Amino acid sequence: MQFARTEGIVPAPEASHAVKGAIDLALECKARGEAKTIVFNRCGHGHFDMQAYADYLAGKLQESTLDPKALESSLSALPTVR
Repeated sequence: MQFARTEGIVPAPEASHAVKGAIDLALECKARGEAKTIVFNRCGHGHFDMQAYADYLAGKLQESTLDPKALESSLSALPTVR
């Protein structure tokens, strides 16, 4: 949200981790009094995810958990890659 409000760009959800990482690093540098140039890669936009963003902001997204047995079953079906 901070990035979208500051830059006017809604990042795609899958790229938001890069935005958060850059912000976290900038805050660490600020706390230490260090001046650094921080470069990160933000690809894509969130235009197709606008309903998900609206649901998030309205508190409509539901938390879900993954059944550990279902996860183990799925992972056991994957082929071995070498």
